[in-house]
Amino acid sequence: MNAQQEQLDWGSLGFGYIQTDYNVRCYWRDGRWGEWEVSSSDMITIPMASTCLHYGQESFEGLKAFRGKDGKVRVFRPEENAKRMQSTSQGILMPELPTERFLEAVDMLLHLNKRFIPPYESGASLYIRPLMIGLGKQVGVKPSNEYMFLMFVTPVGAYFKAGFRPTPMAIMRGYDRAAPLGTGTYKVGGNYAASLRSGELAHSMGYSAVIYLDAKEKLYIDECGPANFFGIRDNTYITPKSSSILPSITNKSLMQLAEDMGLRVECRPVHVEELETFEEAGACGTAAVISPIERVDDLDLKKSYIISKDGQPGPISKQLYERLRAIQYGDYPDTHGWVRIYPDID
Repeated sequence: MNAQQEQLDWGSLGFGYIQTDYNVRCYWRDGRWGEWEVSSSDMITIPMASTCLHYGQESFEGLKAFRGKDGKVRVFRPEENAKRMQSTSQGILMPELPTERFLEAVDMLLHLNKRFIPPYESGASLYIRPLMIGLGKQVGVKPSNEYMFLMFVTPVGAYFKAGFRPTPMAIMRGYDRAAPLGTGTYKVGGNYAASLRSGELAHSMGYSAVIYLDAKEKLYIDECGPANFFGIRDNTYITPKSSSILPSITNKSLMQLAEDMGLRVECRPVHVEELETFEEAGACGTAAVISPIERVDDLDLKKSYIISKDGQPGPISKQLYERLRAIQYGDYPDTHGWVRIYPDID
């Protein structure tokens, strides 16, 4: 549907899709990127033999724009999303979109769709979705010779219905999100397709997400559904290190904020049994920032790790969450230069 800004109830938005006014597209042909094309349609036409459909040559990103109390619009660390998309391109043999072109697309979209940027204190934000797909027509397994990059936006509310409140998560050893030395460190759709069955099963059992263990030994924590995992113990922020984990921009930011707050930071393999020692734990990513964990049920070993004994977020998780959100909205000093500011979008 085509939504009008004045008809949107910002406070009741879910994390879904609402068509906005425009998206932008760019094609890679003959070894180079072309010029931007602006479209008002949210449909694309591609060949049925495209490599994106048969061999998974596609990548995507996710970032957000926020309107501050001062009326300025801020985008959080878009350069990092551009770099991560370039890393994915290297991993699955697609052309890299230069950072400056990525930022051009963000700039264009915000101005073209400014009426869909939610107001300050609405609890909503403008989600920005870059996407790259292989368009080359072939049935042999090899990289495409043509690609499309496109970017669209949609206003969204909270990713988890519970909001910033601890929820239960589950360990299921019968499912893997990604294999070691595979595509786990790249943001490609196949990793998410691999998580759908276990994710839906977990939801049907009352869990908000699955905590995946490493695919090789099933001893170490990898990721938390669509997000990175972290635990807090003895004034230390602990997050897993693995060859299967997508490098989260939110997690990277939280690690820096934890250091700013005087915490030690450890990025290392995290044994599953460490769950019983954590004073706080959470999943972190662009969509939710932090989703605190109430408990983790190991469904195979019939064991439960209680993280939040009073059902509330821990004090360090709360402080990290509030500080990162404040930086995104311009309510806290951006001492690290993370925010790209747009003062002319009213």
